[in-house]
Amino acid sequence: MNTQLSRRAISIATLVLLAVFFVAVNLFSNISFRTSRIDLTQSSLFTLSDGTRNMLQEIEEPITLRFFFSESLATDYPRIRTYAGRVRDILEEMRSYSDGNLVLEVVDPEPFSEDEDRAQSLGLKGAPTTEGEVIYFGLAGTNLVDGLEAIPFFTDEREEYLEYDVARLIQNLKRPEKPVLGIVTNLPLDTGAGGLQAAMRGESQSFLIYDELLDRFSLEFLEQDFDSIPNSIDVVMIAHPKPLDEQTTYAIDQFMMRGGRALVFLDPHSEVSLTAGPNGQPVQGYTEASSLDQLMASWGVELDPTKVIGDRDNAQRVQAGRNVRRQQTDYVVWMALGSDDANSDDVVTADIDRLNLGTVGHLVQRDDATTSFSPILSSSTDSMLLDLEFVKTGPTPDALLRAFEPTDEAYVIAARVAGPLKSAFIDGPPPPSEDAQPGTSPTAEDHLAESKENANLIIVADSEIFDDRFWVQEQSYLGERIAIPMADNATFILNAVDNLMGSNDLISLRAREKSERPFLVVDELRREAEATFLAEEEALQAKIAETEERLAALQTRAPAGADVEEFLSDDEALEIRQFRAELAESRTALRDVQRNLRRGIEDLGSTIRFVNVALVPLLIAGLALVLALLRAQRRKRRAGL
Repeated sequence: MNTQLSRRAISIATLVLLAVFFVAVNLFSNISFRTSRIDLTQSSLFTLSDGTRNMLQEIEEPITLRFFFSESLATDYPRIRTYAGRVRDILEEMRSYSDGNLVLEVVDPEPFSEDEDRAQSLGLKGAPTTEGEVIYFGLAGTNLVDGLEAIPFFTDEREEYLEYDVARLIQNLKRPEKPVLGIVTNLPLDTGAGGLQAAMRGESQSFLIYDELLDRFSLEFLEQDFDSIPNSIDVVMIAHPKPLDEQTTYAIDQFMMRGGRALVFLDPHSEVSLTAGPNGQPVQGYTEASSLDQLMASWGVELDPTKVIGDRDNAQRVQAGRNVRRQQTDYVVWMALGSDDANSDDVVTADIDRLNLGTVGHLVQRDDATTSFSPILSSSTDSMLLDLEFVKTGPTPDALLRAFEPTDEAYVIAARVAGPLKSAFIDGPPPPSEDAQPGTSPTAEDHLAESKENANLIIVADSEIFDDRFWVQEQSYLGERIAIPMADNATFILNAVDNLMGSNDLISLRAREKSERPFLVVDELRREAEATFLAEEEALQAKIAETEERLAALQTRAPAGADVEEFLSDDEALEIRQFRAELAESRTALRDVQRNLRRGIEDLGSTIRFVNVALVPLLIAGLALVLALLRAQRRKRRAGL
């Protein structure tokens, strides 16, 4: 009896000790391993990038981050609570890499409290609930020199950009002054659609890429005509400029000779300027094409002003126009470049997932170039060069597809140019302009015939990359403009400027956006179906044209209003009836192709649904049944023994 009681007591004590041990282990792990994790996601979504860690370790003076989250009011909103947990985790992980220079405060601002007043004063905005409460979910950062940066509210739409948004806030606070980016452009970057006229009425909104640049850099617009570039400018961005005079061209040339760096966007046919004016009209003073022939020759690069690239493999999907049977079709002169079209070895494009471009030119290296030429963006090999004059006539997407004849060559859209430069002005500075002030014009003594150090340029043969309609959807939330990127256009430009500025820290994390996972098999089925559709459609149109010509010729025999067939021979009437029958058969075949356009895709979807919903569970059930039978047989054998 005592033995049984003793065993029972030991069992109870063991269970109690195991429970205590279990609780202790959980408490210890929660405290000691709060920021420890294993990231098993394919894109390492929950791991800080190397650039973020480097930037955090370079913080020299303390930065205070105040995370305002109305936790007590968000009980009924599990989505916000889950997202807030992720925000807090990433903030604590960043703090662990900052060597104590990042101070984190978590604040739960209660209604009508001092904390709520402080949140508002720091630029945060609350979201009203259906119960009339206000939830705060934002971040404010300050440094020792009264610098202030804020994320007013963490929206679901920006969740994929969480690390970038927080890291950019810290980056802006850790440096006393922003680097200076000089801009030479004829695009309405700061006024956006509507141009200067809308800006004068107070109705303009800048391009969202301009807002991103303004947040990261100190911008200095250079007038269209200038004689020199200030030494305070670190990088010059030349974005689809108007034709430059000799003095301005020389100023850019000498800036490069002094070791300056440039990001250049040229375009044989800019659609931005053609549609960004009032009511979608051209901007006043717009330039359709841009080129820097004299400077480009010095840099060792050529841009053909008469050709644009057509890329069938990377074509964007657009509305099919009058063809009501298809809602969308491929538009080969508008590209959606993927990661396979970007140079993964270049830090600017290593993590680019998608770039949306339009009417793109192509770059080639000159035979007499003194620089290296490294492509960073290229078309697919399913491409060709289209005559610009033909494209400007406005052919339909289907007409472009019919005229498409791929050359199996990938054309360079953007390239990095590096190495020693020779001045484009071999005879020295040009004569001063008529209105130049005495003593301000460059002299022959100051002229640099060769670059002091190797050049570093990035040249892009496109300007639509700036256009909001190509890469972003804009929403308004609590009075703020919220950018929902569809492509990495802003990422590419910011990466390029950052790289030319000499800072690579934020480049790796900026491409941590939600990557688009294309259905490659579905796309291939769609392309095959559309190719058949277009071939049938073209054959049908040819038959229709032939019929109309034949009927027109026959109608000339009959008086006006008379039945044409009465004036035909039996052979001619039979021929017409046969042709009409063929025409009807072609139309029937065309309708079959149109029905089959999505049949393959729907069949594939049905197969996938069957595999996910039925086949996998059946396989698991079958495996379980086999295991159960094996166990039953083992038991019978043991019972027989």
